[in-house]
Amino acid sequence: MIHFLPTTLLVFVVVCLATSCKKESPANNKLPVAASFRTLRFILYTNKNFSNSNDSISFALHISNAQTTIKFDSTVFSAKVKDIPNKAHQLVFEKRIPDDGTIVAADFFYRIENVGMSWYLDSCAANEKLKVIEYLFQ
Repeated sequence: MIHFLPTTLLVFVVVCLATSCKKESPANNKLPVAASFRTLRFILYTNKNFSNSNDSISFALHISNAQTTIKFDSTVFSAKVKDIPNKAHQLVFEKRIPDDGTIVAADFFYRIENVGMSWYLDSCAANEKLKVIEYLFQ
């Protein structure tokens, strides 16, 4: 029985070492792929003198592809037409959206009180990571 104990102990140690040292396969070590995004930068300004225009104006931004529309939380700028800034004080809004590999339409939508509404439409190609949409309000 004394001769049996060292063999049993040796087998036990070998089994413990063999089961405790598991190597993970390379597939389990892969880092998650970062989501791909693109950035749309909207720039708004005017070079005209609207100092006599007290009409209220509000601007909203819309982004859409064939499947969905992404809206900003609310109106991005609301003021009197005379208060639309010049180029030196331009307003800049950025929106990061998932890059799903599609063409994206992006527009400034604006409404002038007691006048009506209109928009300025542009697009972002499927491979563009940064699109600047500059709108010179006239």
